[in-house]
Amino acid sequence: MTTVKNIYDYINSIAPYCEQEEWDNSGHLVGDFRAEVKKCVMALDATKAVCSYARDIGADLVLTHHPIIFSGIKELKADSAVYILANSGISALCAHTNFDIANGGINDNLASLLGLKNTEHIENSLLVVGELDKEMSIDDFAELVSDTLNVSGIRFTDTEKLIKKVAVGGGACGEYAEIAAKYADCFVTGDMKYHEMLEASENGFCVISAGHFETENEAFLMLKSKLDKIFTDVEFLIAPVQNPIKSV
Repeated sequence: MTTVKNIYDYINSIAPYCEQEEWDNSGHLVGDFRAEVKKCVMALDATKAVCSYARDIGADLVLTHHPIIFSGIKELKADSAVYILANSGISALCAHTNFDIANGGINDNLASLLGLKNTEHIENSLLVVGELDKEMSIDDFAELVSDTLNVSGIRFTDTEKLIKKVAVGGGACGEYAEIAAKYADCFVTGDMKYHEMLEASENGFCVISAGHFETENEAFLMLKSKLDKIFTDVEFLIAPVQNPIKSV
């Protein structure tokens, strides 16, 4: 029998929860640690739609990258995601920044999706850096990122330099652009503010803002193949959701 704690312990073994950022809230957030898990729903976010889907299919656990609870809850209404899970006896686990930095975690997976080789983790950051098979123009590389991650409206800063070494940081890693510039020709992340991209442009450094969902969703769901092999008595299902943020 597999329990919520068994799955928590496995995640802790590959992405230790003690290594999450101080502001993060990764871990066991809803339900009974001792509860048996026969069916687990995986998604980037524990939205109401995801939690309702888990309830409707009789799932025992929802496993997400982003925490369903980031800070203190002041009220718990019947149409909230947390209420849906608690009222249905469904547990919730999340693996956020601890999985970002883990070997085989979000950023290693993102690097793999983009075809980067000879990857390594950049010390004192969430970033991973690797090499493309061949040098590319920024236009060609931005198109590769867009096609690979299914990005609409990709944003990037221009450069005449060819791109060979690439740093990646899924989600909101704009604060690491200066560090990325020391190791790579280009930095791919999810969300970058205008002033962060302007500063990078002024410094002649190429950055690509490819979307928070786009840089993390598939990279997180790649965890499913590992879980399938370890917990053969559990059915792991990917929630049928798309990026809720639309662009053209």
